[in-house]
Amino acid sequence: MKILLLNGPNLNLLGTREPEIYGAQSLAEIVADLIQFAAANKIDLIHLQSNHEGVLIDRIHQAKTDGCQAIIINPGGLTHSSVSLRDAISAVELPTVEVHLSNIHARESFRHTSYVAAVALGQICGFGAKGYELAITALRQHSSTQ
Repeated sequence: MKILLLNGPNLNLLGTREPEIYGAQSLAEIVADLIQFAAANKIDLIHLQSNHEGVLIDRIHQAKTDGCQAIIINPGGLTHSSVSLRDAISAVELPTVEVHLSNIHARESFRHTSYVAAVALGQICGFGAKGYELAITALRQHSSTQ
């Protein structure tokens, strides 16, 4: 199985940006751990982080043609503002899990709305970096039932 892992704006600052909310691990550390976790589960994990909405959208489009069977996305702030990102996920018709390190529903009210959630298989939030592992497990289980 091949899964595309996307991380949106400002997630490149993990480890230094509000560690009391987002944790002390850098994105590089999180991704390294996830690649090992995925490999142990016979999953090829492809990662991209971008602060640019169009780059994320282009990579979602590419996922449909390059053999990815699923997407895990932490859209960062684009969660609450990007209809275009939502439409890209919908268009490629790949099972997608939305992940957030913090519990977006327990934070500021503007964070409670996700444009991605409506087109995602599910949403995992509030479990820190462990949420990515939960997403991999959920997608693996989902693919075995299809």
